[in-house]
Amino acid sequence: MPLLKSWVETANAADHPFPLNNLPYGVFSIGDREPRCGVAIGDMILDCQAAEAAGLLAVGENALFDMPFWNGVMEAGPQTWAALRARLTEILAAGAADQASAEACLVTAAGATLHMPFQVDEYTDFYAGRQHAENMGSILRGGPELPPNWLHIPIGYNGRASSVVVSGTPIRRPLGQTKAPDATMPSFGPCKRLDIELEMGAIVGTACEMGAPITTEQADDMIFGYVLLNDWSARDIQGWEYQPLGPFQGKAFGTSISPWIVTKDALEPFRTEVPPRTEELLPYLSESKPGLYDIELQVLMQPKSTDQASVVATTNYSRLYYSAAQQLTHHAVGGCGMNAGDLLGSGTISGPKKSEFGSLMELSWAGRKPFTLVSGETRTFIEDGDTMTLRANAKGDGFTIGFGDCAGEILPALDDPFTRN
Repeated sequence: MPLLKSWVETANAADHPFPLNNLPYGVFSIGDREPRCGVAIGDMILDCQAAEAAGLLAVGENALFDMPFWNGVMEAGPQTWAALRARLTEILAAGAADQASAEACLVTAAGATLHMPFQVDEYTDFYAGRQHAENMGSILRGGPELPPNWLHIPIGYNGRASSVVVSGTPIRRPLGQTKAPDATMPSFGPCKRLDIELEMGAIVGTACEMGAPITTEQADDMIFGYVLLNDWSARDIQGWEYQPLGPFQGKAFGTSISPWIVTKDALEPFRTEVPPRTEELLPYLSESKPGLYDIELQVLMQPKSTDQASVVATTNYSRLYYSAAQQLTHHAVGGCGMNAGDLLGSGTISGPKKSEFGSLMELSWAGRKPFTLVSGETRTFIEDGDTMTLRANAKGDGFTIGFGDCAGEILPALDDPFTRN
């Protein structure tokens, strides 16, 4: 598919992340006005509430944009999603009959504050990157061998929806228990091994009932769109707590997502196959169409002391071993009901080269191999004041599909609130 031309001229640049081919969904506010739903087009945002009031977006029986999040649109279902996207494309395309009316509903993106684009109902994080899983095995257990179940099921754990925040929200360094290998007792204090995890998040748009398994085809139809996701990780806290039930406090303090939901339709031209299987999957996990996407990913790190950000890793979403549809299918197969607004983290996305490792735990090999930034500073893990940014884009024929940055600055830990004078 080539670039679709818009009357919003900035949307026609080959390297702009928000062309007419994209039309991602977000929530924005201007000044002291209440947040509302918007669609990014070039360097502008279409105010969906204003457009609906002007009669430009009458795609359902009820008002869709009387709330400051996209959950209502999700719950309206795939037919409404398709009708909305078709109508947005129509009114924003070059030569549109409704250009004047739509133009009155545009605001400048540079003057807008972006908010959480949807209400997160539940959050599940998976462990679906094979290279990452093998790297972690080598770091923690001395060899790349995978757990015996890893090649047969998408492994995951239930996370905290309350800790999911939009890009730009500062993250406080967490406090918690850790235990040094030679210590007899654990100690309490700030995390010393703070890390990121480069992930994509799939957003469930339609529900499935408790007790009703779904196919991978149904699961794919249920996905509303995708965001970039950084599952911040306190490696030292996690290392002490995770046996035998897995991550808990080491993951519960913050998960950042990018502000724009890129729809599945926008990503359709970039579908690509999952990697070859080492072990055959059970039939319920088989897919009738390619389940991953060709999306280039970057991790950037910027210390507070400089305005220079260093690219510390580049990889691709297609490195995953399991697709979002397979993850969602496995999530529901035992009878777990899924809701509109559920968020599924893909798991850390790493490739075979060091330059493709999607976490600092891998890049520094658990702190044993510091890396150097363009400023000349070295790092093993994140220091206070560092800003970590994830970026993603898919390159089409004369256009780019972008997600917007997923960024967060690390604030110092709070003083120990439990110290008694």
